[in-house]
Amino acid sequence: MSPDVETPHGTRQRLLEAACEAFREEGYQVSIDRIAARAQVARQTLYNHFHSKDELFGEVVRHSVQSVLVTLEGDGDLRATLLAFGDAYRTRLLSPTGLAIFRTMVAEAPRFPDLARQFFRQGPQATRKRLAHYLAQAMASGRLRRDDPDFAAEMLTAMLLDLDRLRGLIDLQTDFLDPAKTARVVDCFLRTFAPE
Repeated sequence: MSPDVETPHGTRQRLLEAACEAFREEGYQVSIDRIAARAQVARQTLYNHFHSKDELFGEVVRHSVQSVLVTLEGDGDLRATLLAFGDAYRTRLLSPTGLAIFRTMVAEAPRFPDLARQFFRQGPQATRKRLAHYLAQAMASGRLRRDDPDFAAEMLTAMLLDLDRLRGLIDLQTDFLDPAKTARVVDCFLRTFAPE
């Protein structure tokens, strides 16, 4: 293959990046034609990869979530893993793009309830479910106190995100991605769930 011929994977990645930017800047109402133009492809090329705008939006969310969940793979040090997860989670969701996608979803949910449910399933719910599975394994191995892993995952994600996301959404503040805060939250969580 010559170096100037793009692979289907490369085209798909370019479409995802263009869609992410378009959804961030223009909301869910952005047209498929504008997304295709941003990616510098024909409309039909976009449809060859994604059957609908809903599917494309869902894939943008899934791709974003996967970049966070990859930090929970493997069986390394518990604290180091949770720090990596926390940093990736905060960076992704508190970034200008993460805040814009969240703002778009909240605004569009009443008009597109199926899309909102899809977003919740593929975003927040998938993240908490995977984190709960990781925490359940840590509890089973004695690295954390036995407790409800779903509650523990909900607690950790809320501690990592809640007030800072409100700051970002309301004050348009974007300078709160301090790794020291992630460490403080993770250490507090580990003390709370320390083995008995």
